[in-house]
This record gives sequence, structure tokens and C-alpha cells, in this order.
Amino acid sequence: MDKPTTERIKKLHPLVREEVITIIKECDESLTGRAKVRITQGLRTFKEQDSLYAQGRTKPGKKVTNAKSGQSIHNYGLAVDICLIIDGKVASWDTAKDWDNDQIADWYECVKLFAKHGWEWGGNWKTFKDLPHFERRFIYINGREVNSTWRNLAKLPKDKEGYVVFTG
Repeated sequence: MDKPTTERIKKLHPLVREEVITIIKECDESLTGRAKVRITQGLRTFKEQDSLYAQGRTKPGKKVTNAKSGQSIHNYGLAVDICLIIDGKVASWDTAKDWDNDQIADWYECVKLFAKHGWEWGGNWKTFKDLPHFERRFIYINGREVNSTWRNLAKLPKDKEGYVVFTG
């Protein structure tokens, strides 16, 4: 796991940090060739979200999100975006390439591992496909499943570090 990934994991919601470490390790072990996973985005501030939302609207560039501040799971530290780092140098978002020649696209090896741990992939969305995006849509508190949609998260109290507090 590279340093940028490790640093981004440290900023995720405390409830998912260890799980994300496990997923990234499993991805890197599965990818036996030249590719390794890097988290390119984890926790995103409301200010950063507003800036991304403005892109393609009031700022130049292509639209990259339909979520305003508070409407992205990134704003709560429960989402990550990834890329593959090839040979430790070059970032790739190629979802078809099979760098380890095992007849399964490396990207989809990672998609399967995130899904195994209960993470939703943005590539499965019907309208705005977000291939680099994975989010934890359900959190388990005291054996109870809590839906972590942004609408639910926005209503929750925050702790002294700014993370939403799940109760159960």
C-alpha cells in the first residue's frame, strides 16, 4: 500500500478505516502483475465538494459530480475513489486492462473485492456511472444495519473530529 493511499485512509470515517485497509491489501494481493491500487480520493470537505460541483456549471470543465456539498458519501468519509498504479509510476483508470494476465480485468478484480465487503460500486449506477467510486452504503451498529445514504448521514450528530456518530 503506497503512502498516498495510507494517508487518505487515515482521514476516512473511523468505522471503515480497517475495512478499507483490508480491501486494498486484498486487491494488491489479487493483482499479481504490474498494477496496485491507489486511493485517489477519500474524505472530501464540503468546500471541495462545492468546487467539484461547480465544475462544468459555473467553472470551466466537464461535470464530474451531481452531488452538492453534503450530498456525497465522500463528505462523510464513507467513500473512496481509486486508480491503478502501474509499475509504481503511472496512474490508470483503464477498466479493461489485465496487467497480471489472469484473464480477469484488474479493475474488476477490485470491484469484486469491494463488493465482497459490502461496498457499492459507482460503475453499477444507472444514470451517472462513476467507475473509480466505491461507497459503504450500510454500516452495522450493534448488529443492526444502518443505511448510510447522504440524506440519513446529514441528519446525524458529529463527534469532536467532525465524523458522523452512528447510534444503535
